[in-house]
This record gives sequence, structure tokens and C-alpha cells, in this order.
Amino acid sequence: MASSLHPCALPAGAFLDAYAQRGAYTDCYAVELPRLVTQGEFIAAFYTTSVFKIERWLLARFLSKPSTDAEAHRLAAGKLATFAAWSVERQDPDQLLLAAGRTRSWLMASAAGTSPPSTKLHFGSAVVPGRSDSSGNPGMGWQFRVLLGFHKVYSRVLLAAACRKLAHAVRPKRAPPQ
Repeated sequence: MASSLHPCALPAGAFLDAYAQRGAYTDCYAVELPRLVTQGEFIAAFYTTSVFKIERWLLARFLSKPSTDAEAHRLAAGKLATFAAWSVERQDPDQLLLAAGRTRSWLMASAAGTSPPSTKLHFGSAVVPGRSDSSGNPGMGWQFRVLLGFHKVYSRVLLAAACRKLAHAVRPKRAPPQ
């Protein structure tokens, strides 16, 4: 299966680093999968897991921002500029950065080893500070503080679900019993 999912520092060259440098809240979670995974496979798996489909349903129902698995695959192929509530802010063969309001979602797949081949999958977020506090410093607001614990757990759940989907995608089908 995969190595343990864990919080980590942003890797060098991460698109989210620009937000961290400007004082936004950023986080990053990583897991290593013992096979090669392309960025496109990772994006498609991430946004089509059953866990993420709940978020997609909520976005469609309450924000009128529907999305489909076909759109997730088009996003993964770099052929879609918006997906549900997000707009593509930046994309290259190894990373995807999506923006929605003050939040950013980021995915990165990179080769981690060659013998045996493995891929490190990263998922991170940024929240850009909003209004200034009484001292004039940008603040995150009470909603951010209240939801941060949930966000950290949910981030791990999302990455784990994508990792499971990718791990099962390479398993050979069992022959039916005779």
C-alpha cells in the first residue's frame, strides 16, 4: 500500500509557496504511493473519489456550482479553466493550483523513487487573510479558527481517499471462483 500520510513542509517550487511568503495560512500533506502516478491521474482520482463527490454535491446544491466526473477528467488533462467553485490559477505537468475566493487548493505528484518506482502525492491549501484586525494587520476571522481543525482532518481524508483509489486502480482483477 502507501506510506503513511503526514503533514509536511511545502516542497521546493510549490505553487502554494507564493501564498506562504505573503502571510497566508498554508498547509501541506503528503503520501508516497509505490507506483508511478501522473499528475493527471492524481487530479482525476482526487476529484472523483466518493468523499469529494459529497463536497461536489454540496457545492451544486447550495452554491449552484455543479461538476461532473467528466469535468474532473478534463481538468486533469488541462482542458478546463473552471471546476465547480474553483478557477485554475496555475497548472503545469506536476502541479495544479485552484482558487475560490480567499482559498486555494493545490495538488502535486512527483517521482519519489526508482527502485521500486514510487510517487509522492501532495495536497495543500492556502487561505488568504481577509479584513484587517484592530491593529491594521490582515486577519483570518473567527470562522477560520473555528473550522481549522475540521479542515486539517478533511484534508487528510481527501488525500487518503485519492491514494486508495489510485492504489486500487492498479490491482489486477481476481478471477471469479470456478
